[in-house]
Amino acid sequence: MHHPLTVVTGGSRGIGAAVGARLAEDGHDVVIGYRSDEAAAEKAADAVRAFGRRCLTVRVDTADERDVDRLFDSAAELGPVTGLVNNAGVSGPVGPLADADAEGMRRALEVNVLGYLLCARRAVRELKAHGGGAIVNVSSSAATLGAPGEYVHYAAAKGAVDTMTVGLAKEVAADGIRVNAVAPGVIWTEFHADPERPAKLAAGIPMGRSGQPSEIAAAVSWLLSDDASYTTGTVLRVAGGR
Repeated sequence: MHHPLTVVTGGSRGIGAAVGARLAEDGHDVVIGYRSDEAAAEKAADAVRAFGRRCLTVRVDTADERDVDRLFDSAAELGPVTGLVNNAGVSGPVGPLADADAEGMRRALEVNVLGYLLCARRAVRELKAHGGGAIVNVSSSAATLGAPGEYVHYAAAKGAVDTMTVGLAKEVAADGIRVNAVAPGVIWTEFHADPERPAKLAAGIPMGRSGQPSEIAAAVSWLLSDDASYTTGTVLRVAGGR
């Protein structure tokens, strides 16, 4: 019996690193896709191995089809892939849309939308070949809040992620593949241009605080688990009431 083998993109830091550690704790072997920070990726891998699970790190630009293929080809060396966590994302320019840099927006859309689609496409092929599995897309509460004055383009990209989640879930349900999303609110990670943003926004969150990456990881792990066997096409909001 193989352990679950889950590919986590953007797995070197923040939510992705927390997801990898939680999945390892819950019995998964993990493949961490990372863009540039090799030291952080190795640290995240050590956290996985500390739970006695296997871990591979692969440098990948998820918006590049060949890189995505290399990521999954590498993962296959550990066994059949049973899950994907689409998490690699970039905020792009922060501020009003009128001031946003076109190149920055283009890159954000490439990573946040095309990257998710390319990774999901390859994952579906792998999961179909091995009798099913699960995909979890990391979205954002911005998809429904719109992120005015911050990054409307990022919110739009996450709206696309939510739609893709619903559509793909229906497309592959008969193949034994479940597709869901988690929509985090403001979380304490290095994602923010202003490191104090999670503290500054706490007052506007009904629960009065920003979230921890481990709280998102718990939701991701549940959606990948057999406990979520009848759950597909769902966007699970983990945002402290915001």
